[in-house]
Amino acid sequence: MKKLVLTGAAGRLGSYLREPLTQMCEELVSTDIAEDIGTLYPGERYEKGDLASLDDMMRILEGADMVVHFGAFVDEGPFEQLLGPNFIGAYNVWEAAHQRGLRRVVYASSIHAVGMYPKNECIDTEVRHRPDTFYGLAKCFAEDLGSMYWDKRGLESVHLRILSCAQVNNARALGSWLSYDDLIQLVQRSIDTPVSGFSIVYGVSNNDRAPVDNAKASFLGYRPKDNAEQFAEQVLAETGPLDNQDPGHMCHGGPFASVDLGQSGLAGMNVIDDAKKT
Repeated sequence: MKKLVLTGAAGRLGSYLREPLTQMCEELVSTDIAEDIGTLYPGERYEKGDLASLDDMMRILEGADMVVHFGAFVDEGPFEQLLGPNFIGAYNVWEAAHQRGLRRVVYASSIHAVGMYPKNECIDTEVRHRPDTFYGLAKCFAEDLGSMYWDKRGLESVHLRILSCAQVNNARALGSWLSYDDLIQLVQRSIDTPVSGFSIVYGVSNNDRAPVDNAKASFLGYRPKDNAEQFAEQVLAETGPLDNQDPGHMCHGGPFASVDLGQSGLAGMNVIDDAKKT
């Protein structure tokens, strides 16, 4: 592959994807709205760009084979705050990918597209959308956008419904954890699978308590290796009784399922910023 583009390269998950993606192409173009992203890896260059600008996306995607789209406002907030980067940004990436002749978009979707399902209901990749927030709604929009661009324009896309890619420090994460190594494998398989069409796959490790079913996405070749059960004894010892009437405990979306629309979901989570440093 000659050129890959990674949006959201300044983010925590992007920091773990940059180096392995350079091994899959002659040139990795990393992009974000930050002024820089630190020391670049061999074969990587950085281009500042705004997802809300179609002109920026057209410029950055020129000559690319695929785009790995991880850029977004990564929390719940007022609709107006998400409109530019998450809604319009998704359209700009797909439209620029179409106009520039890319083959595939690999998109960081989220469990929050289906976050209002009860957690004791194991859901597969074909359940209808049940977003828990405006943030989740933006993921639904991008999934439907990808479906439409595949049906109408032949642009492939793989939508990674990531559950929780962060350190395991709460009971929910015993089922929802996606390790960084499994994240990398998931993105790699989404890129190198021969044919994807429009596909959805859950971003989750091989957890004993995983509440989702990836059987219908097995053709992608994603076989997670890590298991959050190694953290269970310590996490459960530190966790008090959970309220079974609280959507934050009972729904797939966790704290995002219990907050009011427009209010931060991350504020109720202890997400540790362990971004990879270059």
